Amino acid sequence: MQSIFGTDGIRGRFNKEITYSLAYKVGYALGSSLENKSPIIIGRDTRISGDILLQAVTQGINESGKKFINLGICPTPAIPFLINQENLSSGIMISASHNPPEYNGIKIFDHNGQKITKYFENKIQKLIEESNHNILVPRKVIPLNTNKDLFGNYIQSLIQTMGGENLSGLKIILDTCYGSATTCAKKIFQSLGADVRVINNSKNGLKINMNCGSTNLEPLKKALRESSADMGFSFDGDADRVIGIDSKGNVLDGDHILFLWGRELMEQKILRNNLLISTQMANLGFEKAWEKIGGILYRTDVGDKHVHNTIKEKGAVLGGEQSGHILSEINNFSGDGILTALQISKFCKKKNIHLNEWLKSSFEPFSQKLTNIKLDFNINQLNPKTKILIDQTIENFQAIYSDNCRVYIRPSGTEPVMRVLVEAKNHKKVYSLSSEITNKLFLEINKIIN
Repeated sequence: MQSIFGTDGIRGRFNKEITYSLAYKVGYALGSSLENKSPIIIGRDTRISGDILLQAVTQGINESGKKFINLGICPTPAIPFLINQENLSSGIMISASHNPPEYNGIKIFDHNGQKITKYFENKIQKLIEESNHNILVPRKVIPLNTNKDLFGNYIQSLIQTMGGENLSGLKIILDTCYGSATTCAKKIFQSLGADVRVINNSKNGLKINMNCGSTNLEPLKKALRESSADMGFSFDGDADRVIGIDSKGNVLDGDHILFLWGRELMEQKILRNNLLISTQMANLGFEKAWEKIGGILYRTDVGDKHVHNTIKEKGAVLGGEQSGHILSEINNFSGDGILTALQISKFCKKKNIHLNEWLKSSFEPFSQKLTNIKLDFNINQLNPKTKILIDQTIENFQAIYSDNCRVYIRPSGTEPVMRVLVEAKNHKKVYSLSSEITNKLFLEINKIIN
């Protein structure tokens, strides 16, 4: 059996790759492998399939002899926060993050509130493979009580990260994309004194991430054009990432967030070794600008788990991804889109500067083009020999690199696609090179497969 774990937990289409039976087995395997007697905390986003998968996971946990706490619909970062606060044994978030409504997933956290290690993934995988339980979906979904007090603790913790600062005088628009942020983002910003308008704010699992949120910024840009707001923030389905937009419609992505936030910490002399951790997707313009002011940018493989591991290994205090998944020392390096949005807003208020002005002082990004090559197969299911041939082909294409040009190719960890990133100072070069590489790579891969 191939590994069910991708770059961020288990993910796939509901009733295809992610079934009731699989979710039950995950719950049972997790419960069976924990020595800690404390409960497992579980949350989910708004997807329709979330209720059914919650039933399955809790049934599995129950039958393993463990107890659980149901947090209900919540942002993913609420799970690791509460694991640490309540000394819980583990946690599960049922979410497919930024993916469309037909997808769902299972993210597992250990007793430290961190994504489980590869060793633990293999342990759970083995228990699932040995399980002969094939559980069918129950005819009746049983309502599970949610713990509202614990969720309130998470909300309070976000307010406390402001250190007594408020956001009065700031007009902010939030796009909660019908997902987890609908539960608390508006309440938090309003409690800090901001003048808040929220769009796509109903808990609608049929619309989650659809033409909105951090992967589609047009609704937020439109809302900002029609108002006199200072800034806006767009979250993904489980609110662990965020993208900002200034009053003029300019995008504050994860690279800009890291550069601006990192520079503040550098000036305060609390950015250890002037080091930022990011991934292979980070813009080359960001890297060069950061080095120019005396900083060091260390790149990891794509995925917040890799960023987190490298932060710990290098003793860094800030890292993240271009997609808006930012990990900071403030909350023990748990990616939290709402926390990130609060910190950006706080900096603007304290510096008495508009986000538009602050963003102008950031770096000039190189042109980037990210192309997805759709595959008719799952790359993880290929035999080792074929996979080696594809890896060698990718390496050959990635060798096209100069001081002002970079090519990065990787298979997606969540979808059957190959992602091809090309970036260069020259806009025309990016598009011509991207077209050339994607066409040739597509032909080469098909030649290997066929």
